[in-house]
Amino acid sequence: MQKSFKALNIKCDGCANTVKKALKAEFGETDVDLTQEPRVVTLYIKDEEAELSFRKKMRSLGYPLEDEDLRAFTKGGLKAKSFLSCAIGKINQE
Repeated sequence: MQKSFKALNIKCDGCANTVKKALKAEFGETDVDLTQEPRVVTLYIKDEEAELSFRKKMRSLGYPLEDEDLRAFTKGGLKAKSFLSCAIGKINQE
């Protein structure tokens, strides 16, 4: 089923490009709505296991979901990761 999630730290097209490319193999086409804050990521999630995998992948890129309980130290580390992911996304834009 199509499901939408509010994601933190996504700021621009570079960030969105990184998210789309990182999720494509496992989840297919992904939409990142840059007009809303926090940004909304919409994709096909087949079951709870897939959702857990999605959440883990988003954190690994530095883009945690709004509903996650994050400690201050974790938030800073994720923000730093998101800057790197954004830069990679800008370099790899199609």
